[in-house]
Amino acid sequence: MELDQPEKEVDVPGPEELAEEQKLIRRMQMMMNMVMQVIAQDATLTVDEASQMIADSRKAALGMFPGKELAYDLIWRPRFQRLMRERFRMM
Repeated sequence: MELDQPEKEVDVPGPEELAEEQKLIRRMQMMMNMVMQVIAQDATLTVDEASQMIADSRKAALGMFPGKELAYDLIWRPRFQRLMRERFRMM
């Protein structure tokens, strides 16, 4: 049985696109690490301010990588939740 289906073209990113994506990934990691450091180290930061920083960092990350909500929720959300529990003794 022969299948006469046209081959699907796969969009393979070129070296420039890969380099740009790596740059965005590094930028996002740096941003997230900075947010986590501020939350962990700034004794004057309130829960509301920390929550706003997390929301803003999520918005920025999804601006860099549209449609990657699941990846954010799997990678960054647990880290921020753990940090908030440790920093503010939240349950």
